[in-house]
Amino acid sequence: MAILKHITSKNADYGEAQRYLMFQYDEVAMKPVLDESGRMIPREEFYLDGINCDPFTFDMECKELNAQYRKNQTFDEIKSHHYILSFDPKDAADNGLTGERAQQLGIEYASKNFPGHQALVCTHTDGNNESGNIHVHIVINSLRKYEVERRGFMERSCDSRAGYKHHLTKNYLAYLKQDVMDLCHREGLHQVDLLSPAEKKVTDREYRAQCRGQKKLDERNQKMLADGVASRKTKFETQKQFLRNAISEVSASACSLDEFQKILMKRFNISLKISRGRFSYLHPERGKYITGRNLGTHFEESYLQAIFEENTRHSSSLSDPIFPADKSASENQQELSASVFIKSDLRLVVDLQNCYKAQQSAAYARKVKLSNLQQIAKTVAYIQENGYDTEKDLLHACHEAQTQTSDMRKALRSTEQSLKQINEQIHYTGQYLANKSVYRQFLSSKNKGKFREEHKAELTLYETARKILKEHSVDGKLPSMKLLKEEKEKLTVLKSSQKEAYQNLRKFEKELNTVCSNVEIFLEKSRFRQNGQEKDMVRS
Repeated sequence: MAILKHITSKNADYGEAQRYLMFQYDEVAMKPVLDESGRMIPREEFYLDGINCDPFTFDMECKELNAQYRKNQTFDEIKSHHYILSFDPKDAADNGLTGERAQQLGIEYASKNFPGHQALVCTHTDGNNESGNIHVHIVINSLRKYEVERRGFMERSCDSRAGYKHHLTKNYLAYLKQDVMDLCHREGLHQVDLLSPAEKKVTDREYRAQCRGQKKLDERNQKMLADGVASRKTKFETQKQFLRNAISEVSASACSLDEFQKILMKRFNISLKISRGRFSYLHPERGKYITGRNLGTHFEESYLQAIFEENTRHSSSLSDPIFPADKSASENQQELSASVFIKSDLRLVVDLQNCYKAQQSAAYARKVKLSNLQQIAKTVAYIQENGYDTEKDLLHACHEAQTQTSDMRKALRSTEQSLKQINEQIHYTGQYLANKSVYRQFLSSKNKGKFREEHKAELTLYETARKILKEHSVDGKLPSMKLLKEEKEKLTVLKSSQKEAYQNLRKFEKELNTVCSNVEIFLEKSRFRQNGQEKDMVRS
């Protein structure tokens, strides 16, 4: 799916943006990568164009315009706006998206939505998150160069005049996201709803903090390994991600708000504050609360209350084993893998009442109407093929799909937790066995103080592993490495099967939601027409 990012910059050096677009950069440190001679290395593939400017003199032209209007002269003014249009990594293989085509789409998008501004449009084919996704950078001078015809998305009269600055509002940003969605729909690219709040809201700032933290953690772990000390923590978590993981884990089993609040405090030392129906969470190392809205929709009151109700409703059934006792693990695996989902080509019907582009273009509106008719016909055929006689039957099937998906998600999480524990046991069992001989030498040594000083690292590793293994042992006996690996293999196979089943159930649930949405829109339009006809009859 294509996503839109927006970054403001108060940096008066417009050349920095040029260098970033054309040369290789360390995305974590945000510094250029240099060769042996100390020179910057050009990117392997990029496409660069300028709008209302020469792309190679963009910095000088922006400074000249700023001086002409005496704008962008103070340090606290926003000098430039940076928009990033990132396409789905699958678009290259599935839909034939290339760097050249993405560049043309970026130029079209920038010319339409930032008219009159000096702009750099540059396409990279290497995603900085190692996904290899094609993405377009659009860097504009905050000051408009040319006066243009006023457009519908311009809220102020001065937004079309030369010498005035780019003014991004909430409604303007919503329009920009809608245009991205329309663009991808027109080009047949993968796309999701950008206007709905994110389930897990990860900002660019948090993403970069995660990268920096992981790099520092890896460097520290390498030093510890060099000293003969094994580190338990290998994955860095931001404070927000720590909260997300803890909340998700606790909410998966909690049946009430009170239970959720108590477990959250007991297990993770996280405080929950409720103010005017809004959830806020206090990280153990923070003094200020983080709102659920800043974490994502899955951490707000409405979603969590629904989870609690669902957990209460299914508590009795979930207390039983996931699989019947008379079936073997292989039979259960076969049962899970058997449910293969075949996706249809159904798509959501476009709501013309809320589609900005359709309201502006009659030709586009006719195209959307034709597409809607096709989708409604496919929806009716789908309902008939699957035997949904009434709207109630369809809604019931949708609810059942949601329930099955939720149950499988919980089963998968439980298996993942068990696998995590087994991996920890394997790690410490290996650490225990590797240093066992050194500990035996320590017991038989005459000068134990000197021996411990000389073999401090090995003895520390051994004693730490022994302590942890005994704490998690039921009968006080240390686990066998052979049995642990056998159990890990079983859990890995089970996890793979559950993950496949969960993905199939998710797809099926999504398809039914599409059908329900299309039916709802169609019925609402039918009721509207019926009410209109009744009113006309009354008037006559």
